[in-house]
Amino acid sequence: MSEEKQCQNCKQQFTIEPRDFDFYKKMAVPPPTWCPMCRFQRRLLFMNNRELYRRTCDLCKKSIIAMYPADSKLTVYCDPCWWSDKLDGGEYAREYDPTKPFFEQLKELNEATPQMALEANYPTLVNSEYINHAATAKNCYLIFLADECENVLYSEVLLHIKDSMDTTIFEKAELCYEVINCGNSYRLFYSEDCDSCHDVSFSKDCIGCSNCFGCIGLRSKQYHIFNQPYSKDEYERKIKEFNLGSRESIMRLKQKARTFWLSYPHKFSHSLRNANTTGDYVYGAKNAKDMYLVSEGTEDSRYCQIMTMPGVKDSYDYTLWGNGAQRIYETMTAGEGADNIKFSFQTWPNVHDIEYSMATLSSSYMFGCANIRNKQYCILNKQYSKEEYETLRQRIISDMNEKPYADSLGRAYPYGEYFPPSLSLFGYNETYAAGYFPLSRKEAEEMGLSWYEAQPKNYTITIKGKDLPDTIAEIQDSIIQEVIECVGCRKAFRIVSAELDLLRRFQFPLPQHCPNCRYQERWARVNPPRLYPRPCQCVGAQSENESYKNQSAHSHGKEKCPNTFQTSYAPDRPEIVYCETCYQSEVA
Repeated sequence: MSEEKQCQNCKQQFTIEPRDFDFYKKMAVPPPTWCPMCRFQRRLLFMNNRELYRRTCDLCKKSIIAMYPADSKLTVYCDPCWWSDKLDGGEYAREYDPTKPFFEQLKELNEATPQMALEANYPTLVNSEYINHAATAKNCYLIFLADECENVLYSEVLLHIKDSMDTTIFEKAELCYEVINCGNSYRLFYSEDCDSCHDVSFSKDCIGCSNCFGCIGLRSKQYHIFNQPYSKDEYERKIKEFNLGSRESIMRLKQKARTFWLSYPHKFSHSLRNANTTGDYVYGAKNAKDMYLVSEGTEDSRYCQIMTMPGVKDSYDYTLWGNGAQRIYETMTAGEGADNIKFSFQTWPNVHDIEYSMATLSSSYMFGCANIRNKQYCILNKQYSKEEYETLRQRIISDMNEKPYADSLGRAYPYGEYFPPSLSLFGYNETYAAGYFPLSRKEAEEMGLSWYEAQPKNYTITIKGKDLPDTIAEIQDSIIQEVIECVGCRKAFRIVSAELDLLRRFQFPLPQHCPNCRYQERWARVNPPRLYPRPCQCVGAQSENESYKNQSAHSHGKEKCPNTFQTSYAPDRPEIVYCETCYQSEVA
C-alpha cells in the first residue's frame, strides 16, 4: 500500500509506493523522510564540479588547480600525492566516541584527512591535469563528468569522445562542436538531440542523417536544408552562401534554426528503447522510474540521475556514474562494479558494503570513513576484525536512531538519512546543486547552507571579446597570449593552443564568451530533472497552437489526442509537445 509523507525539508507531500518499500526492505534501510527532489539536491551539495582554484599542494608544495580555494582550512593534496603510497587514510584512524553524535565525528575526520585536489581517477589520465569528475582522458582540458575522452575541451557529461569542443551530454562521437545530447556522430555542429549523423549542422532531433542543415525531426535523410530536399550540388552551393566562417553569420543562423525548431512537434521525453520507464534523457532502460540522464542497461531502479556509463541495476537515489553498479542507495559518484553502497560519496572501483563514507576507494565493509584506500572492516578509518566491525556498526546505528543528530533547522538525521548539509566542504554556490536549484545567498543561508565568496581575480585585459575578428582566418598564433574579456560576464579568459587548432580545423570563429558562459548557455537548453503532467498538444489535424499542420493521419482522427504524460517540458514552455504515438506519426 502507498504511503503519503511530509518532507522534512520542503514540507511538501510525497508518496512512497509498494515497490519502494520492497527496495528499502531489500537494502535494510528505513524509508526516506525527505522527498525525491530534496534528496537529489542534498546529494549535489557534496559535489563541486566546475569551480576550480589555483592553490598549493600541502604535501609537495607545487602550484596546482583544485576544487578548494587557497584560503580553505582543509589539507589538500595534488592528485599525484593523494594517490601515492604516502597516504592510505589509515593514519587518520580514530575511535568511535558514543558520547558524541556520529555525524560530528565523521565531519571532524573528513576535515582532518587530506582531500584530493580534483575528483579524478588520476592513474588513468594522460596530459589532462585540468579536468574534474573524470577518468581515462588524454589531452583533455576543462572537461567534467567524463570518461574515455581524447583531445576534448570545455565539455561535460561525456563518454567516448574525440577531437571535440563545447559539447554537453555526448557519447561516441568525433570532430564535433557546440552540440547538446547527441551521439554516434561525426562532424556534427550547433545541433541538439541528434544521433548517428555526420556532416549535420544547426539541426535537432535528426537520426541517421548526413549533409543536413537547420533541420528537425528527420530520419535517414541527406541534403536537406530547413527540412527541404536539395540536390547535392544545390546543397553544397547553398551551404557556401551561409558563410559559416563568420561569427555574425553563425549567430544569425543559430537563432533562425532555433525559431524553426519551435514550429515542429517535440516528443514529450528524450527517450528510446525503454520498457516500463519514466523520466527524461533515458535510453535502453527497463523498469526504471523517475530517471534523468541515464545510459543504456539501467534496470529496476528509481530516482537516479547522470548515469554516464551503462549497467546500473537495483538502485534508488543514485547520482552520477554507473558502469556495472548495483544495489546503490542515496549515494553520489560511485561506479565500476560498486555494490551495496549506501549514503556515500566518491566510492570506486569494485567497492562493496560501504556506508556513510567519502572518497573510499578499492575497499569493502567500511562505515563512516573518509579519504582511504585499499581497506576492509574500518569505522572512522580504524581497522577492526570482522566480528568487531559488525558489533560496532550495529552499536553506531542504534546510537544514531536513539539520539538522532539534528541540524540548525531541527531536521533529524537518524540512520537512513544522507549526510547533513553541514558536512559538505563547499559553499552552496560552488556545488552542482546551484545549477539545478538556483538560490540567492540569503535563501541558501536561510536553509542552513554555507556560501563562499571567492577573491576577485586581477587580470589585465588585453583585448575585449567584442573586438575579436569575425573569422578564424584573421587570427594570429599570438592570440593564445591575449587575455580576453568575456562579452557576457566580463570576466577574463584565454584561448588555449588546442582550442585554436580545433577551431582552425573546423574553420569556425573564436568564441567571444568565456567557457563558463558557453556552458551555461548550453545547459540552459537541457531540460531540467522535474516532470509535469501534461496532455498531448495534438488536436486532430494540427497542433494546439495551430502553428504546425500534421503530415499524416493520426489514430485519434480529427479529435483531440486523449493521451497524457509526464514530461520535463513545463506547461509554459514554447515547444509543441506530442505524445509518443502522435510524434512517431510525424517523424517516421
